[in-house]
Amino acid sequence: MDLGLPLINSKKLVSVEKLALAAIAIAILLRIVNLGSREFWYDEVLSLLLSNGNKGGYSTPRDLPVLLADYTSLLKLPLESNLSDLISTIKKLILNLLNGEPHPPIFFLSQHLWLRLFGNGEAAMRSLNVLFSIAAIFSSYSLGKVLLNHRSGLLLAAFIAVNPFYLFHSLNVRMYAPLVLWTSLSAVALIHIINHQPTEPSTKNLQHRLFLDILFITAVAAGLLTFYLYAYWVITLAILVIYLDRKHWWQHGLRLATAVMVTIPWFLWGGIRQLRNADLNRFTAQQGIITAFFNHLQDFFYTLGTNILVGDWVTRLPVISVAAFGVLVVVFMLICSLHLWHKNEQQNLFTSVILGISPLLLSLAVDIITKKNTLGFGWGRTTIIILPGCLLLFVVWLERAVSQQKRTIIAASLLILYLGIGISDFSLRQRTVFHQIANVVTQENNHSTLIAMNSKAWGHVMRLAYYIPPQLPVMLLAESPNKLADSLANVLNDEKNQYQRVIWLDSADPVWSRLKTAAEIQTAQQNIQQVLSPKFNLQQTQNLRGTMDIDDFTLKLYTHSHNQ
Repeated sequence: MDLGLPLINSKKLVSVEKLALAAIAIAILLRIVNLGSREFWYDEVLSLLLSNGNKGGYSTPRDLPVLLADYTSLLKLPLESNLSDLISTIKKLILNLLNGEPHPPIFFLSQHLWLRLFGNGEAAMRSLNVLFSIAAIFSSYSLGKVLLNHRSGLLLAAFIAVNPFYLFHSLNVRMYAPLVLWTSLSAVALIHIINHQPTEPSTKNLQHRLFLDILFITAVAAGLLTFYLYAYWVITLAILVIYLDRKHWWQHGLRLATAVMVTIPWFLWGGIRQLRNADLNRFTAQQGIITAFFNHLQDFFYTLGTNILVGDWVTRLPVISVAAFGVLVVVFMLICSLHLWHKNEQQNLFTSVILGISPLLLSLAVDIITKKNTLGFGWGRTTIIILPGCLLLFVVWLERAVSQQKRTIIAASLLILYLGIGISDFSLRQRTVFHQIANVVTQENNHSTLIAMNSKAWGHVMRLAYYIPPQLPVMLLAESPNKLADSLANVLNDEKNQYQRVIWLDSADPVWSRLKTAAEIQTAQQNIQQVLSPKFNLQQTQNLRGTMDIDDFTLKLYTHSHNQ
């Protein structure tokens, strides 16, 4: 008998509930610790530029050097002395969205408020999305609890919290973290409404129903005003209504219609204008039927692999590898589904599948019909709304089809796997490329410096402006790769320009002006070398590697021969 007591106590010590709570605590701690642990990446700087209303003031560098500090000022709120100035800034923000951004305004407006309160530091800018993600964790708990029970709620919250893809986007100044909150909140409210139809019209019941109605309408409207493709989730909710509560379809339809109506003014005024300005042709690919079929299939698996397993590691892995991970995810989901089917858990199974797979299938169907490839765009982040439903399927399987002993082991294994992927992403990958460039610039901060960069991309220009101290005498010559050598020669031959140092930044991916062949790249590099070598001596070469190709540079520091 005594030998059995430690075993019993150990089982209580490692219950699913305690594992889930520990994972949630670790996930929140990881978010807080990593608020300022990495520099802004390409799109985050655009978010900052849009949120402070200054994107309209940005101009692409020309073939002459510009003072880098002039760009730095665009990353701060404009000077304001009264209410009229504040309103003018917000108007500029909205107009910038209308003229050059394909996303609705609510994320940028919320970031604008946060910017005013806490400034434009990395930790400050990311903290709002961290709060959204923590709210999504608690909302996911409610989703698991209302569908199953308290333990399932904790487990779903833990899976959402430690999911590598969501962990990354919780610390990314883009609109994807709030989407999971609006998705889970709307699902919770709808299932609550369906499961708790009032039998008596008491004041308490009416107040509770009113609260759920407002929550549902707010979450749906907020989602649509955060990301246009959230419309796939609205259709998913309609499908869920038809499956779970067809009898009251018109009441639920009225709720959905109300939420959509709230967003109509923006769509009529701003959405249509944004659609006209959007570059949709970049998603179009000329391909035969067979090639198109395999590309769409690859996009499907690629998206699942990214969202459910790989996380931000996707930016360095080959597409086919990520798609292979997606196949493994699909196999696991099929195993879970078959087990649930044999356990007569069809309703919970179909509810999870509808919430998790329907948005993905809708996106795939639209791609096939329009002959575009949007599903795998942006490393699968456009379909981040599938996370609550897909992870809910795993939770339902663990709760309804797995024995208690195996449940603990499997849950612990999945949580450890997720934490391992997420922690390795933040600890093993280099995210300080522009800090390293700034360190080189500040080595001799009293020397006049020219940065010659073979890219005009705003994400490169603005990150240089953000991380290099604006008080330093640094000029920037940003030019396309095939023109940089000529522009640099004209600048250095001008007697008015006397630079003590030249920092040549050779981008591995200039974004807007990529050269097509390795021979062209080599020729462009040789031409720049020939321009610099007569007057400057190479002092330092440094290979900078980030988490994706657009963050990779070769830095070469040249000093004027007269300084030797």
